[in-house]
Amino acid sequence: MGQTLSEEARPPSKEEITADLAEKFARRCFEPLELYSFKDNFKSLADHEQNIRYLSEDTIARFLELPDILAVSPIIFHMLAYIGAFPFFENAPVILGFEQMIMVVAIMTKRYTKILARGTSGRRKLLFKSLAVYDRKLSEIERQQRRHEHTQAPTSVTHVPGFAVDKAGKDMDDDAMDDDDLVLAALESLDINDVFKTGDLHAATTHGAMIPADNFKKLIMLLLLVSPLDASESLSNHADRVKGSELEDLRTTAENILSSFINVEKSPGITYAQFHKVLPLNFPFLFNGFNPLFEHFLFSKNLDFSKRNDGQSKAKDPTLVRPPLLQDNAQILNLSVLSQLSFFISGNDLFRRLRLLYSGSEAGFSMGSFETKVFNWHAPTILLVSGTKLSESPDSGGSEGAFNRSLPPRRFPNGSPTHHDRLTFGALVRQPWRHTHKECFGGEGMVLFQLGPIHDVFPASTLNSDYVTFTKPPVVNPGINFGCPFPRAGKSSRHDSLRNLGPVSLVIDSSFEFGVFTHDYESRGGAFATSVSRKYNFQERFQIDEMEVWGCGGDEEARVQRERWEWEAREAEARRRINLGTGDIAADRALLEMAGLVGTNRSGGSMS
Repeated sequence: MGQTLSEEARPPSKEEITADLAEKFARRCFEPLELYSFKDNFKSLADHEQNIRYLSEDTIARFLELPDILAVSPIIFHMLAYIGAFPFFENAPVILGFEQMIMVVAIMTKRYTKILARGTSGRRKLLFKSLAVYDRKLSEIERQQRRHEHTQAPTSVTHVPGFAVDKAGKDMDDDAMDDDDLVLAALESLDINDVFKTGDLHAATTHGAMIPADNFKKLIMLLLLVSPLDASESLSNHADRVKGSELEDLRTTAENILSSFINVEKSPGITYAQFHKVLPLNFPFLFNGFNPLFEHFLFSKNLDFSKRNDGQSKAKDPTLVRPPLLQDNAQILNLSVLSQLSFFISGNDLFRRLRLLYSGSEAGFSMGSFETKVFNWHAPTILLVSGTKLSESPDSGGSEGAFNRSLPPRRFPNGSPTHHDRLTFGALVRQPWRHTHKECFGGEGMVLFQLGPIHDVFPASTLNSDYVTFTKPPVVNPGINFGCPFPRAGKSSRHDSLRNLGPVSLVIDSSFEFGVFTHDYESRGGAFATSVSRKYNFQERFQIDEMEVWGCGGDEEARVQRERWEWEAREAEARRRINLGTGDIAADRALLEMAGLVGTNRSGGSMS
């Protein structure tokens, strides 16, 4: 009897806990058909060795169709071998058997949230640990770099300062944070004894850990590639994106994103402090592409629903043909930049839903063309502007000189290294565009951002409403302004003729020839928040090469815009056909009223 009681009191082993948790994940996180498909895929893919069935690196890379040219399969396999050890990461790396792959797929697809809602915040730390290496040499290089930047006195304001998260400070690791919610939630779901929970669950901390910069760049390239993927869509359908110029676009975009975390010329890798600080604001959807990629394990090719009961194949539904990811060709927005946008703007608003409303190179660089093309779009829009840095010694004559004289004499240093001449900025505007006669327009859902050469995001403030102005003369310095106070009308003095630049602002002059982005970090922001990674003042002055506005919406938004354009065309034609000038003002006005062009709510202009 005593032996029976002692056996009942024996705590479960780690193997038993892993098996129970895998069984719970499989039963609660997957639908029956998904679980059947997972088992079928594992059975057909698994290698055998000493009665152990497991998935190898080559097998996983081949199944997920990871492009060889990205050289990312070792990185992905390192991640999975770590995540497969859940919840006992001290055992990592593990052999990826059936139970381990259940953990992997549930976590990589976020299916685990169906039973571990309290652990959602732990996934970010888990992904960092799965990518990090514990290399004393790399850690020492980073520590020396921090010490050097902390002790070195500033000697000039003309260079680009290092990232604030690179500076000396206490690293954020497990010892300084709460226990890993994801692990504890998993154990609580199995009613594991509290005494067991206090064991060595956190043997691998983030202290001294670092994601090598080159590894992270390769992973970013993969995430850019898979971001628009559907769960049932093959990655091989996007094979053209890893060839020729598109591969170069992918690589350049990944470098811009990597620069948001570290100065790649000075730092060997990304610490958890940098990862934790930059990711939530600049890249909240960075890892969303993992969801459909790993859901491939939940679709079995042996289940063919396209066949009828008589064995013949059903005809394909022509309505299932999907439109391209980007329906219009443009100079700024390509597929890589589109994926980059999806890292902080929901992909549901982007992929297959963008329409090119305005392109400066096609419609003309003028506020009139912009107004004609954009103002009738009653849905969110994304403005993109790219250009070339202006010289530190600007031309005093011509339009460049006039633009520089309109700016305040106080000049911040550039925000990116001097060898990067190309700049790209943008804004997400969720409200319809309009003239701003008395006050700014826009709302809290707006986002100001930079895409290159450094990725940065500046969300709208809830305390300052100086979001957007679209102004024409007689306003001083007309143009498009983001984050600037409403401009003054008229001109009374030289000081009043200067542009009133906001603390975090983007200004485009009325000729669409020049722009300036200002980041006054010491002001702590205005209508838009300051950068989380570049905690210093900087300013970028540039000559505009291209400007685009993309409408976020579908056929209904396009129909409304088209109807508005047609109505305006009819109105203009009606005005053109009316033969006025008879000398009888009353008769002319009566004719305009019958045409519906003047009246209580309209003005046809002066009749005198």
